[in-house]
Amino acid sequence: MTFPDNILWPLKVAVAWIMVQFHSLLTAAGLDPESGAAWALSIVGLVVVIRILLIPLFVRQIKASRGMQLLAPEMQAIQKKYKGKTDPASREAMSRETMELYRKHGTNPFASCLPILAQSPIFFALFRVLFSLPALEAGTYANGTRDAIGPLTQDLAAQANAATLFGAKISETFLGSDDPAVKLVTVALIIAMSATTFFTQRQLTQKNMPASALQGPMAQQQKMLLYILPLIFAVSGVNFPIGVLIYWTTTNLWSMGQQFYVIRRNPTPGSEAERQLKERRARKAAAKGIVLEEPKPAIEEKPRGQRPQPKRKDRARPATASGATSGTSGDSRSTPAEPLGPGAPTEASTAGETKPSGGSKPAGGSKPASGSKPSTGTGTGARGTTAPGGKTPGGASGSPTKPRKPRTPKN
Repeated sequence: MTFPDNILWPLKVAVAWIMVQFHSLLTAAGLDPESGAAWALSIVGLVVVIRILLIPLFVRQIKASRGMQLLAPEMQAIQKKYKGKTDPASREAMSRETMELYRKHGTNPFASCLPILAQSPIFFALFRVLFSLPALEAGTYANGTRDAIGPLTQDLAAQANAATLFGAKISETFLGSDDPAVKLVTVALIIAMSATTFFTQRQLTQKNMPASALQGPMAQQQKMLLYILPLIFAVSGVNFPIGVLIYWTTTNLWSMGQQFYVIRRNPTPGSEAERQLKERRARKAAAKGIVLEEPKPAIEEKPRGQRPQPKRKDRARPATASGATSGTSGDSRSTPAEPLGPGAPTEASTAGETKPSGGSKPAGGSKPASGSKPSTGTGTGARGTTAPGGKTPGGASGSPTKPRKPRTPKN
């Protein structure tokens, strides 16, 4: 045996055991044990078993692909933040923020490849089993030291090697045979394998993603892979046996149906699949006479703080008649007077008092009688009144005082 056969030997035994069990079941159901249908359906049974075992990984693939598309805007923000920075510190910070972003969304770029990575050993094991059928039938497998691969004996290997599908042996390849039937069947299976790969990836990346996730560098890479992978399988498919092409086409059909079921029932929010789901529910509700109300988006309430108090506006105070006379006399931009002592009268208090002279009337406005003293009534000034009893601030009782000039402040 070669080195790959030694590495893949446990998987080869497992693949051969599953195929032989399905072959026995189909033979018991009435199929010819040497027919190509019995062995082709045995390969299909192998696909079913493997894909059932890989359902947990498939669920993780769906979640990871969805998460990678949804975090694309945040990933673009990180790339834009460190654009043009090539120093080690910036690269380390960018890697740290990227890993933190993956941890926040519970995904990573490798989780979407888990089903393919898990199927790769099975794929190569099936390839080696079909490739070893002629040697196993001739008894030269592993230089004659082995005459079976698990339950796949020499007689069963002869039946499988002679089985044909539409006239082409399932163990033949496009490049290894000159039979036209082999080439036609191989080309048809390669086209089916490439087409199912394309539609499976398109369904996952285009239909189940919001519009915002279909923009940016990551979306462009997904779109490129959408067209590159089918071409890779088409070019490499000419080297695969027909049985391997049957396996790959069948597993693509399984993946497409499984994704269709999951996306139809649990689409990504904001995607085209979610819009179609809402339309289906609306039609069903309308048929029953029920009107579905669309959920209103939640309005984020701003935190309430203290109500801003109104600001006071400065208003000009109306001047009194007497105050206007004293306040408007002279320059309005006069220098404020220096404060006087506690016993000195202010300019405001003395502005309304004048020194009596001969022929002048008292401040009260009435002529005093002969022999009587001037009236001690109140005299109004600019800001105050004369105290009762004829007393004025800072002066003697009953005698008006001469107003003092304000002191000019010294420089």
